[in-house]
Amino acid sequence: MRLEARHQASGLNSQFGGGQPLFADYVARTREMIAQVRSRTAAAGLEKIVDGNAPFELKPATGYPPGQNRTYKRGVLLAHGLTDSPYFMRSLAAFFQECGFRVMALLLPGNGTQPGDLLEVSWREWVKTVSYGADRLAEEADDIYLAGFSAGGALSICHGLRDSRVKGLFLFSPALRISPQAKWANMHKPYSWMIPSAMWVNIKPDLDIYKYESFPKNAAAQMYALTQEASKQSLLHKPDIPIFTVASADDATVDTSAIIDFMMRMPHPSNRLVLYTTDGEKHARDFPQDKLELVNSCLPEQRILSSAHTALLLPPEDAHYGEKGEYSNCAHYYTGNMEKYAACINHPEQVLQGEITEANLKTGTMRRLMYNPNFAALRISMKQFIDGLP
Repeated sequence: MRLEARHQASGLNSQFGGGQPLFADYVARTREMIAQVRSRTAAAGLEKIVDGNAPFELKPATGYPPGQNRTYKRGVLLAHGLTDSPYFMRSLAAFFQECGFRVMALLLPGNGTQPGDLLEVSWREWVKTVSYGADRLAEEADDIYLAGFSAGGALSICHGLRDSRVKGLFLFSPALRISPQAKWANMHKPYSWMIPSAMWVNIKPDLDIYKYESFPKNAAAQMYALTQEASKQSLLHKPDIPIFTVASADDATVDTSAIIDFMMRMPHPSNRLVLYTTDGEKHARDFPQDKLELVNSCLPEQRILSSAHTALLLPPEDAHYGEKGEYSNCAHYYTGNMEKYAACINHPEQVLQGEITEANLKTGTMRRLMYNPNFAALRISMKQFIDGLP
């Protein structure tokens, strides 16, 4: 597929442009930036696109007592994953709001506009963004918590293990280890000025309005650097704070064994690991059983073969990614099998769902699972964890 305008950097979203004293001002400025970039390529639905990709904030549900030193007792900062957007954190945000948290959700630089903005981004800009969000949240809540998915999980670890204001973490498939090949992803730079496509791992249609399908090599390199930093911090710091972690044993994006190792090193007695798996205790047999919740992720009656990296945060009823959602993740077929790509796109109800593993792909035409069929049960597990917080 040829490069298009979206595969160029916009010049507006490769660095953290926040720093506003009010989080609401940061949200407003970022919304303006997204609208400016997206208006160049979005033929319709600009308001919907901006709403889903923009950072946002929520105040706690009524009935919860105020904080002693700040306006609110608890606050949580949400950080999404690489190539994703704050849309992925919406259902979690609503849950935390119901549980009495002040909620702030970030947009990580390079994301939410066009894939080309990841060509020039550095992982340190993501770190700056989380640091800014933690500072704003700490101004409003006595106790702050960090919640992150994938890259956002790694960022939550990097910041949360060093910031004494952070009272706990909620981690969803945190990226602590990825393919070591990502270390060399930017080796293309000496010649890519002649061959621009060399800057990209994948060049896809980018049909999804809330997540990039195209993926530049620089994003892989920055992700590798971030995972190295998160792993280093997890070895240097072992704060006695409660950590709630969710992972999939079938994850094809991050290494689940690194997540399990991380949780086994963390000392707090209230720590909890929810592991979606198709093969029982194989992947966590040494994990303390009183801190482990195994969830069967193979649901044949729903044509679901396994969970997936992308399938933890959203409920089945999600209008965009859910069971009857408007988007089907079929990009894995785009350059290799256009017949299956067409079948996956046009008849999503007839294909299988799960992680894009070699074993699953041999089973038949499938789309990558984008929602959690057990989301209602996950809410219950998180609520039990929250009820045990000080």
